[in-house]
Amino acid sequence: MPRYPWTDGPEYITQCPIQPGSKFSQKIILSSEEGTLWWHAHREWWKSDVNAVRDEGLATGADPNISDSFLINGQPGDLHPCSKSGTFKLTVDHGKTYLLRIINAALQEALFFSIAKHKMTVVGTDGSYTKPLTRDYIIISPGQTFDVILEANQRPNHYYMAARVYSVAPLGNYDNTTTTAIVQYKGYYTSSLPPSLPHLPGYNDTNATVHFTGRLRSLGDAEHPCNVPLSMSTKLIYIISMNTFPCADNSCTGPNGTQFSANKFPSIPKMVYDFTSEYPPLEDTPPMHLHGYDFYVVGWGFGNFDKKRDPLRYNLVDPPIQNTIFVPMNGWVAVRFKASNPGVWFMHCHLERHLTWGMDTVFIVKNGKHPEASNAASSIGHATMLKLQSNNMPKISLNISTFIIYYV
Repeated sequence: MPRYPWTDGPEYITQCPIQPGSKFSQKIILSSEEGTLWWHAHREWWKSDVNAVRDEGLATGADPNISDSFLINGQPGDLHPCSKSGTFKLTVDHGKTYLLRIINAALQEALFFSIAKHKMTVVGTDGSYTKPLTRDYIIISPGQTFDVILEANQRPNHYYMAARVYSVAPLGNYDNTTTTAIVQYKGYYTSSLPPSLPHLPGYNDTNATVHFTGRLRSLGDAEHPCNVPLSMSTKLIYIISMNTFPCADNSCTGPNGTQFSANKFPSIPKMVYDFTSEYPPLEDTPPMHLHGYDFYVVGWGFGNFDKKRDPLRYNLVDPPIQNTIFVPMNGWVAVRFKASNPGVWFMHCHLERHLTWGMDTVFIVKNGKHPEASNAASSIGHATMLKLQSNNMPKISLNISTFIIYYV
């Protein structure tokens, strides 16, 4: 979120961590955001010590412990071996229209979400309005938000709303039981038992994700286009990849005794090859999140980015405005923004395990209007370098920028 170069949240990047038992106050001033924003900590909700869980996963070279279930408003739903009395219920009046603010607060997986026998109309994402998009389902990645219109126009009854993982891997490190809640109409009637379940896309249905995300549009049009930067002063290409590295005696618990990691991709590879070919253990579509800015998603695609052909297909009229975008496996996403917010801004994968493996970097935006802002940013940047060097993360100074993110 803009305006907070000293209190943006990521510890040792824009501020020191808030210590246990201490207090921290912040006055939040919004700029152009309208809709739903998620304010959160970068921590999980295990009952055991979160650092111990993370360190255990890092030591083995694999994922942290498998979470027991996904939750909707704190409850796993009727399909899990838990008390059904706690299942979250949304009570509606027939004929009324409701705004649902949907947040994927899971730290590891993108989710399909749907409501049985009801359409949903997306009207906003990540604090920005969109053209209305009506669908049977949405796909939402960790850190993303959607504002969705629900019309209570079905026969009074109980209907399941449900969420299920989207994963391109045949086997994922998660409990794949569908998570449910209930939309219940007010009135006197005998409800169906069990309630109707929605039809959710398959766990690896990439076409379904493209059919949804590829149709998101902002409110701009040909006569009133968005303020998309058209003349670029800086172009950046990032290659992000999930790699495995060998362990002595195949002692790690990653694929085939290896450990997961992310490394720095060279600007000029020693060997040119197909950067986006299928090769295990590719499993995820990483949701990339940029602090301090919203950006225009002007293009995306599968395969290698063609710097001559692909920019011709950019949407420069009504691209969606977002702060989190998941990059398709073996594909790329192009985003544009004007670097007008001085500070040290974290860009990272919102899958927490990928972040711990090194899928993150920082943008150092200089040349603020006020000298004290530039000096403060410089001092924070100097302090941050201890962490940047240890994680092999580059620092980048920019103005108006396009950057293309690959996932290989």
